[in-house]
Amino acid sequence: MHFLQPLFQHAPRATAHFRVVLALAVATLLGAVFSAPDLDRIQALALQRHGPKGAEQVSAWRAMLNEGQHLSEVDKLAHVNSFFNRRMLFESDAVVWQQNDYWATPLEFMGRGAGDCEDFSIAKYITLLHMGVPNDRLRMIYVRARIGGPGSSKSEAHMVLGYYAHPAEEPVVLDNLITAIRPASSRPDLSPVFSFNNEGLWVSGASTSSADPTTRLSRWRDVLERMRQEGF
Repeated sequence: MHFLQPLFQHAPRATAHFRVVLALAVATLLGAVFSAPDLDRIQALALQRHGPKGAEQVSAWRAMLNEGQHLSEVDKLAHVNSFFNRRMLFESDAVVWQQNDYWATPLEFMGRGAGDCEDFSIAKYITLLHMGVPNDRLRMIYVRARIGGPGSSKSEAHMVLGYYAHPAEEPVVLDNLITAIRPASSRPDLSPVFSFNNEGLWVSGASTSSADPTTRLSRWRDVLERMRQEGF
């Protein structure tokens, strides 16, 4: 599985000027988002927007953050993965948000108590960053997930979070569909398409882009801005 090819080296239509402007814009926004979160503001918004149940979810998340600060990185992965997989329900954007594709902030996700695979992956990613896991070890990975068993030819779009202990090594996969965190090589049901974090976007084993980066980055920028406003 080739998770490590930078997308932009295969984008000849993008000018150097455009790449620099885009990088500066994203970096400015990211700098505001990935500082220490304003936990009290997040807590207050949870109560205001989602009532006592949403506030309780955020309180539990804050307790989990505090409990996990001094764990090893590997234990932090299990700690965060278990928290979201056990407490949140999997549900489609059409049901939760009445939209075909909506990327929720962690506050929105916890407030509703449900979300789809992107919401699980974003919440785990942001939480692990705030627990001190280096950004270059984390990537959200879009995959095609085989459904219907080993002999099935059916698949559907899915997102997971990958953790790379070292950049050249295969990642382990945090998935809302199963509780176990497994190496990518132990997940033959997943075929990677592209991956991203706050430093870049990568495609899998292709010389040209497999996805529209403008569309993907616009959704990412939108959820980052909403997180900034919420106190993340």
